[in-house]
Amino acid sequence: MKVENAVVVVTGAGSGIGAALARRFAADGAATVIVSDRDGTAAQQVADEIGGTADTTDVTDEAAVTALVDRVLAEYGRIDLFCSNAGVFTGGGVEVETDVWQQVFAVNVLAHVYAARAVTPSMLARGSGYLLNVASAAGLLTTPGDAPYTVTKHGAVGLAEWLAVTYGDRGIGVSVVCPLGVSTPLLLNPLEEGSAAASVVAASGEVISPEDVAQSVVEGLAEERFLILPHPEVGAYWAQKAADPGRWLSGVRRLVTKTAPQER
Repeated sequence: MKVENAVVVVTGAGSGIGAALARRFAADGAATVIVSDRDGTAAQQVADEIGGTADTTDVTDEAAVTALVDRVLAEYGRIDLFCSNAGVFTGGGVEVETDVWQQVFAVNVLAHVYAARAVTPSMLARGSGYLLNVASAAGLLTTPGDAPYTVTKHGAVGLAEWLAVTYGDRGIGVSVVCPLGVSTPLLLNPLEEGSAAASVVAASGEVISPEDVAQSVVEGLAEERFLILPHPEVGAYWAQKAADPGRWLSGVRRLVTKTAPQER
């Protein structure tokens, strides 16, 4: 997948990883980058910075996602790369209220479904296109202390696998991005609040910048790699988990104990 001269849509692009991706795609010569976010002001700021097009869309609203795709197709005639990036974190367990579970599911899973449902028909008609879904290492491993995040990120990875199997021989490329800790508000704010889940993530590997993630993404897209791991160690952890799940789970429990705040 070549970003140069591509028409690119990035959701959740008003800040964090999404903004870094939008900036990098523009720097690498994309024909245009549609910077989409539910925060229209944030989207406009990033779009102005890179010479892109700002868009205000709530990715949990399927009609709004479909309208976004229709607007881009009407103006540019194609979407070469759709980056479904928006995500949310809760810091809670199974006790989290059902409406919160549903909201996390809507953002972390259904938003990817809505994007694929809206954009794949035009890609299939052209015989080309690319879906880039941003998930998390939690989708391969786990995030102790955040059940909704863990479950939905597993769902996001599973959906990406299904898309790759279903459309991979029909001209549509698929990649899923699974970083560990990234220095965005999604991690830094819970860390400041003493979140156990965020503490385990930070202790599991280096906390990298959104720009580091963007670098890994463009490298992965160039190779059309399905699984993009900005933290290479995630691959080793994933292999250890597959080889001996029980032992791996014991190790995660030890890490949780080690990083838990000590009572005084």
